[in-house]
Order: sequence, then structure tokens, then C-alpha cells
Amino acid sequence: MEGALTARDKVGVQDFVLLDAYTSESAFLDNLRKRFSENLIYTYIGTLLVSVNPYQELGIYTVSQMELYQGVNFFELPPHIYAIADNAYRMMCSELNNHFILISGESGAGKTEASKKILQYFAVTCPMTKSLQIARDRLLLSNPVLEAFGNAKTLRNDNSSRFGKYMDIQFDYKGVPVGGHIISYLIEKSRVVFQNQGERNFHIFYQLLEGGEEELLACLGLERDPQLYKYLSQGHCAKESSINDKNDWKTVSSAFSVIDFTEDDLENLFGIIASVLHLGNICFEENHQGCATVPDTHEIKWISKLLGVHPSILLEALTHRKIEAKTEEVICPLTLELSVYARDAMAKAVYGRTFTWLVNKINSSLVNKDFTKKTVIGLLDIYGFEVFDKNGFEQFCINYCNEKLQQLLIERTLKAEQAEYEMEGIEWEPIQYFNNKIICDLVEERHKGIISILDEECIRPGPATDLSFLEKLEEKVGKHAHFQTRKLAGSKGRKRIGWMEFRLCHYAGEVTYCTKGFLEKNNDLLYRHLKEVLCRSKNRILKECFLVAELENRRRPPTVGTQFKNSLSSLLEILISKEPSYIRCIKPNDRKEPSKFDDLLIRHQIKYLGLMEHLRVRRAGFAYRRKYEHFLQRYKSLCPDTWPHWHGPPAEGVERLIRYIGYTPEEYKLGRTKIFIRFPRTLFATEDAFEFSKHQLGMIFSVLTSVECEMNQLTIRLEAHWRGALARKAAQRRTWAVRTVRKFIKGFINRNKPLCPDNEEFIVFVRKNYILNLRYHVPKNVLDKSWLRPPGILENASDLLRKMCTRNLVRKYCCGITAERKALMQQKVVTSELFRGKKEGYAEVLSQPFANSRIGVSTSSLSDGILVIHVSPEDHKQKGDAILRCEHVFEAVTKLVMLLKRGNVVNVVQGSLQFYIRPGKKGTIVFDTGSEEQVYKDKNGQLTVVSGCGGRCVT
Repeated sequence: MEGALTARDKVGVQDFVLLDAYTSESAFLDNLRKRFSENLIYTYIGTLLVSVNPYQELGIYTVSQMELYQGVNFFELPPHIYAIADNAYRMMCSELNNHFILISGESGAGKTEASKKILQYFAVTCPMTKSLQIARDRLLLSNPVLEAFGNAKTLRNDNSSRFGKYMDIQFDYKGVPVGGHIISYLIEKSRVVFQNQGERNFHIFYQLLEGGEEELLACLGLERDPQLYKYLSQGHCAKESSINDKNDWKTVSSAFSVIDFTEDDLENLFGIIASVLHLGNICFEENHQGCATVPDTHEIKWISKLLGVHPSILLEALTHRKIEAKTEEVICPLTLELSVYARDAMAKAVYGRTFTWLVNKINSSLVNKDFTKKTVIGLLDIYGFEVFDKNGFEQFCINYCNEKLQQLLIERTLKAEQAEYEMEGIEWEPIQYFNNKIICDLVEERHKGIISILDEECIRPGPATDLSFLEKLEEKVGKHAHFQTRKLAGSKGRKRIGWMEFRLCHYAGEVTYCTKGFLEKNNDLLYRHLKEVLCRSKNRILKECFLVAELENRRRPPTVGTQFKNSLSSLLEILISKEPSYIRCIKPNDRKEPSKFDDLLIRHQIKYLGLMEHLRVRRAGFAYRRKYEHFLQRYKSLCPDTWPHWHGPPAEGVERLIRYIGYTPEEYKLGRTKIFIRFPRTLFATEDAFEFSKHQLGMIFSVLTSVECEMNQLTIRLEAHWRGALARKAAQRRTWAVRTVRKFIKGFINRNKPLCPDNEEFIVFVRKNYILNLRYHVPKNVLDKSWLRPPGILENASDLLRKMCTRNLVRKYCCGITAERKALMQQKVVTSELFRGKKEGYAEVLSQPFANSRIGVSTSSLSDGILVIHVSPEDHKQKGDAILRCEHVFEAVTKLVMLLKRGNVVNVVQGSLQFYIRPGKKGTIVFDTGSEEQVYKDKNGQLTVVSGCGGRCVT
């Protein structure tokens, strides 16, 4: 902020709080004009940003500008929308709380562009991973889709948002955008069936006709010329030179693919859009009985095909109405007027609910599957206060919304001011301001407000009309100070109010509303007969929008006014729970001309945006407040005690500084962490003194600079000599390098010749390099046959080294072998002599080490001659143990033991022993005594050995 104070005479102040005449609307307007003339379109009111649409590219939205404002103190740089976005983001990350940015202003003031700039800022400056780029792209590309279906050309704006939009951008704990959610408010469905002169329907209709492929249009039964469709030609502005529908169609089509729309989704969606156009072309005629008929059913057939309903049922629903009595249903024909109403009601209902489906579809693509706690920044792009020559039900709802938001803004600003004063320990002085709660109550109060009276008139029995509604208003709220009708107005005001009009005195001024169409637009009823047709549609989107359960609910649906009031209450609950930031957008002229500043138009917007009211609340008490550290850092050069460095507490430094400057007690207050300056002139005087001190310091610096220049000359000479020495040394190094490289190349060329001066150094290098590399490739054992391939001149040396290495490995192996291992290897030598070249399987056996023993021997303790030789059960190739009968059992066992050189292989058992018949199957031998020796198999399958009674064997 301080940086621009010096240019205030030319470009004004960049914070309206610093205006001396802060209560003067003319001074406010003059400051805005000065800045606009210098293409400074942004100005603060405290932390609120006022933005004037320049209607030209200014080059202030580049990536470098984004980086400039990233992480910078809010008032450190000139006002910018990026400062608002960055401040909200940094506060969210540091305090882990939720924020919202409210963007308001009239049509054409740049609200939609402002929300795009904020989204782009987050997309570029926030930390991002590849996996989260999809979420970012979907957030950005949801805008063109919503604009296509929710924006339209009006008299004031070629891309006017005809719905309110609130978007939550979700961030994870690292500050990365991971998802989002969109809520829409009060889409202007009446635009589907009617447009004023010079206006268009929603963009998507024209984009489809202009950019859609021939095959697609043929499938939808459409022609390219929008003049052929009644719903597109009423404004006599179907073609607009400033709008490129063909390019916009390409943008929307590519966005559909990113936001996860399937081919089936698009087929059903375009079918609904086309069916609305066909609906508008249905022509009704009156028969001799005064009932409506449809002479040409061409459009009916296309609608039936696109929506998946039966033609005759649809035709009947458009020309007849189903009335339910107590026990029966009666089908009554409709008049020509009622059939037109039914047709238009169907078109509005289909489009309105499809738009809601579209928002939900986008939300499903933006949802983040990670359910950990998120922080959010909300963007509220809401219609501004509207005052037209003719103001209807839509303007009434929009202006009621702005009354509520103005009430929230003033209350939150007052609360923030009071909280800051209390936190800083400064006495709070009550601020007088216009409390528009009285107007909000007039509109929304239960049973007494205008919306409640309108609802009563919509549902009461008997002939209710817009005129009877106006009479009811006069009866119930006629005495209210902010309400007037022609009947209630005085003689002077009576001429300016029509018989069907009433006037509300809003915070932004008086607005006259025409009640014509209030009841119809508030009811927005779709005949039950038509609702039944749509509930049975085969179009998948309509099946989700019109549920069969609705037909079972006999209760009257809430009116449009009540729905809007409830959704506005929900919105305010969302906003109250978040920390606010505000952007107020202003349209400088009605012709969209750059550099043109319409004083009357802008003065009107200043009034209905509540900017003077906000400035008065924000300015109450003190014009300027700054943390001690920042104030001292900027102005410390004005006091000898604080220049060049102040080593004490910042508060004491500031106090000493302002006393030296000469601040009087009524000009300032010292809080706990900030200095508060009451008058802008005090700050301006301080700033002027600072500029003068900078000039004085500049003169001192110029003298020092001249001395420094002489020193620099000497330094330059010294540096020149030093650089010369370094250059010569570098040249010597390069010469040596060139010579070395030449020698190497020459040696490589002559490498195969006998040793000579031309190749001597190269061969020495090759030898050395080979020997050094060989140490990393020496074999680790006898079986490792690898060897580093030598160059040609070292083949003989390499062979000698390889033999020496092999002998060394063999010697090391022989020295490390154990006696037991040696004996086993000797056994293999014997095996080799016996079987090599004579018996198959010799090579396979030889490769495996012989075990110490694979056999065991068992005998009984009796005098039998049975000997069992056990083979290792793990050897599955063996057939089983060997059972021998031997008369010389002692001699046989002893020789086996001596042969195996192990005494623990013999097991003498008593009673019985087990043996392997084959792997996995065992047998049992039972030893017994008897009168006669015998061997037999008993009933249990066991082998029984009976020895004679004459004594036992000694083992």
C-alpha cells in the first residue's frame, strides 16, 4: 500500500479508507476515475476489492504476476485479485480454517471472469502432482460447461450468468486442490421459452446448431438455422458477431470428455436439448369446441423419439389435463392458452431439472474419494443488484438475495472491526449504519412477508390473480415504511408507479416491481398429466430427474420463492461458517467500450453495491493500521534513534519514531501489536517526509558513489591483471591437454607395431590400465573360468597371469580341505577307477558328494540269524530296507562296521523292529523264542522270527 501513496495525486489512493472525504460519494467516484484512467482497475476498501471491468486486455494476469503475488503480505503490493486469492489461501493453510470469496456486481461487470482468474491462480500457484492434475483440470473445465447451459446474451452482457453459483474448492493438508463441489441457485428457466428484444436463449442451443456435426443434428432432427426455432428467435438476435458459437462448442465438447461424460450421457443430454427446441415449434389450433389441437404432429414424433415416450400419450398430455376426483380421474381438454402454458411449463421443467442433473454430474466428477478432513475456499459468483425499466419476479428474488448478502457483509465487517479493536485493546466506539434487516424481514418474514403472502395467494381456493396478490400486499404490508404502491403513494409518487406495480425501498435505493407473472413464475407448476409422461421417459437423464415417487406424493411442492428463500438460508449458513473475502465488480459503461467512464452509471452501482456503507463502517475510528514491525521498517529513517537499526522492541521503536515526527495524541492509538492512525493526512505527511528523507539519503549516497567509482576503477585494473594471469595459466593447461591427446591418438594408431617412441606411452598406459582393471575381475574360486579379455599386446602376459592365478587358487583350495573331505574324495577316486566308462549314471553320482554313511544295521537280541540293512528313508529312489538271513551274523556285522569305520551304525533290538518296505510304507519284524526255529507272516501282516530255546546270541 505504502508504495503507491507517493503517486496519489495522479492515480488516487489504492485504499479508499485513506480518503480524507470518505463520506463523500463524489470523492469516492473521483478516486475511482483517476485510477481507471491509468488502467488501475483494482482498489481496496480495507480487505474488500473493488474491480472495474476494463473491457480490454491489460497484461496483468500472467504467470509472472501470479508468482509476484504468491506468499506476499496483503498490502505489500498494489491491489490485485491475486492478492485476494493468495491471502485467502495462505490464511487457510496456516490456520486450517475455511474461507469464501464473494464476487458480486451487475451483469457485465466481470464477475464470471473474476472467478476464472481465481481458479487459474490456484491451478498455477498451488503445489501439484501428476495424479491431482485431473482434479485441477475438471475444476477449470466445469466453467465452460456451466456457462454453456447457464449463461446467455442479455442487453447488458454477452455472457451473462443466469444462475447463481457457489463452488467449494477442496484442499488437502498440503494445500493441494483435490476436489470441489458446486451449488447452483435460481436458474432463469423463463428464458428457455421467452427472450426480450436483443437477447438470446442459453448458449448451448446456439452452440449445438452451429458447431454440432451433421450426423448429430440429423439424429436430433435439427437444422442449422436457429431462426427456424421459436424458442431461439424471439429476441431477433440469434446470430451475434461478438460470440463464436462454433469455437465455444469445441471447448464444451472437449470439457465433456475431461469431466467424465460418457457417450450415453451426451446422447441423452443432447436429446433433451433438441426436444426443448422441438417443443417450442409445436403449434396449437382451436377447434370448434374451443379446445386446443395439434394439426401437425411432426414435432411430437421427434420429441417422442428423443425422450422415449409414446407420441399419442404426449399429445394427449399437451392438450388435456387430468383432474382427480375422490374415486375417479377425469380427462379435460385444455384451451389454446392453457396448452401453450403446458408446453412452455414442460420445456422449463425439463431444462431446469436437466441443469440440476448437470451440476450433480459435474460434482460427481469433482468429488474426492479420500475422506480425510479437507479445508475449502468457496467462490460465490452471484447476480448483483438489478434495476431495469421493467422489473419482474426474477429481479425481486435477485435483489432479495443481495439484501441478505449486504446484511452479512456489514455484520461481518462490523464484527471484524470490533474484534480487531478488542484484540488490540482499543476502546470500541459504536458505529451508526443502516441496518437492512427491516427490508429482509419485509420480504421473508413468516406469514407476514411478501414471499409468504405470494405463496398464500398461489394456493388459496378461488380465482387468484397478480392483481389480487397486489391488493393482498396493500392490505398486509401497506403500512411498512419501505413499501409503496400507486394506491398508497402520495400525489407526487403516484405518477411513477403503475397500477400493477409495487415499490420497495432497498438499501441501494427504490426499485419498482411489476406483479404481472408473479403468481405464474412462483407456482411454476407442471400438470400432473405431463409429469406422468416424463416420469415414464426412457431417456436416462429424465428418469433420474423425474422420479415415479413424485406421482405418489400428493403434497403440493414448495413454490419457487420458498425454495429460493430456503436455499439462500442454507447458503448464508455456509458463508457464516467461513472466513470472508469480498470482490465488488463495477461496469464502467453500457457499451463495453475501453477507457470510457460513465459517472452516472458507476455512481448508481456504488450505491447498490453498498460500497459507501462498507467504507463508512471500515473507516469508523481509524483510517490506517499497521503492525509495528512493518511500520518501523518503512519509516525508521525519519528518526535518528531508529536509523539505521532499532535493537529494542518494535512497539517502543514506533513510539519513539512518532514522537520524534510530532504525532499528536488524537492522531493515533497504540495497540498491542499495531499502530492505528486516525487521519489519512497524518499518514500522507509521514509518507511525504519519508520521500524527502529518501531524497536526502540519495544525495549522501551519490557522494559515496563517486568515491566508490574511483575504488571501482582500481578494482577493475586489479581484476584485469588477475584475469590475465588466470587466462595464461588456463592456456598452458589447454596446450598440455592438446599435446597429451595427440600422443594418445598417435599411440593408438601405432599400437600393433613394435615398441617405439610413437607408441611407447600409449602401450604403457594400456598395460597399466589393464592391470588396474584386472584386479577387479580376478576369479574367486577354482571353478570360476571367467577372465578379463586382454588387449592384443598383452595376450602372452595375460595367459601367464591366468595360470599363476589358477595355481594359487588350487593351492589355497588344497590347503583348506579337511581330512574327512579328503577321504570322501579318495572314495570318489576309487569309484572312478571302478565305474568310469563302464556304468551309466556315473557322471551324475560323481558330481554329488558322498555321505559318510547312508546305511544302518539292526539285529535282535535273540539267537536268530536275521540281519536288517536300513537304507536312508529320504532317498525315494530306494525300494526299501534289505532283510538278510545269515548264519554268520556276528562276522558279517563286524566286517560292515569295520568297513564303515563307524560303531554307531548297529542297533540291537528286543522284541521287534521296524523297517521300510518302500518310501512311505513301513513293516514290523517280531522276534520270539520257541522250540523250533522258523520265519513266517502272521495274521496281522507282521514278519515273525522264532529262534530255538537253546540260548541267545551274544552281540
